[in-house]
Amino acid sequence: MEYTSPEEAGLKVKRWPKDTIAAGRRHTALLKSDGTVTAVGDNKYGQCDVSGWRDIVAVAAGNVHMATNTGNAHTIGLKSDGTVAAAGWNKHGQCEVSGWRDIVAVAAGWCRTIGLKADGTVVAVGRNNESECNVSGWHDMVAVTAGDWHTIGLKLDGTVTAVGNNRYGQCNVSGWHDIVAAAAGYLHTALLKSDGTVTAVGLNKHDQCEVSGWRGIVAIAAGSNHTIGLKSDGTVAAVGWNKHGQCNVSGWSDIVAVAAGCAHTLGLQSDGTVVAAGDNEYGQCEVSGWGGIQLPGD
Repeated sequence: MEYTSPEEAGLKVKRWPKDTIAAGRRHTALLKSDGTVTAVGDNKYGQCDVSGWRDIVAVAAGNVHMATNTGNAHTIGLKSDGTVAAAGWNKHGQCEVSGWRDIVAVAAGWCRTIGLKADGTVVAVGRNNESECNVSGWHDMVAVTAGDWHTIGLKLDGTVTAVGNNRYGQCNVSGWHDIVAAAAGYLHTALLKSDGTVTAVGLNKHDQCEVSGWRGIVAIAAGSNHTIGLKSDGTVAAVGWNKHGQCNVSGWSDIVAVAAGCAHTLGLQSDGTVVAAGDNEYGQCEVSGWGGIQLPGD
């Protein structure tokens, strides 16, 4: 099969920009409308060394839970020709993507990278201690997302599959239908349904799965222990761990895309500017001066 988006598959979801802003453990990557990428934050492993990238159409940032006291992270860029660029920490080979071809979407988890191919199959490189890279048998996929230790795939028929760590039930997604988007956090998974509601499974220690009352949601994002929902009116909802203010998004408006890192949250506004909330120890929220970020139709 050729790649089919959730919208083209008949799933009732409005097209919103995605993969234009990415939040990692301690850094942020932003895709500009000219196909270049900028990044701010911790650069210990070169994860922000993306200034030479060109012809990029999507970005992803590897994450790691706050309890892991390291800055290890990587950044992934999908190029317009279906190849992939990578920068940053590569201990587990998570940046070994130079041979990939025909990729239409990318996701980055802790120590691994996931690529969705045009034929609906999936490839993965990196750490596989808990089978989080066992995706070679997947087919008919239209989207992928990666948590710290688990990987989620959205199928053409609106169902969901998962591999990896399932200690807290974060991979218990087989019973869900009419799903149009998925987001994976540290130990939880959020799923957006075609009717604009959201469900979540997995660890709920910080109430990161308390999304049953959400309505009118058009996009979702998952940080390590928080969940973000973009509403159709451009406002944003948030639940979960808020020690660093990563859920302080109630005043945001005119938002068209969201992303969540370990402990910070990003919002892309309709004018191409970016807002941020949460942990800023390494300057990962210093995005106020950035404009010209990729928008629908650019």
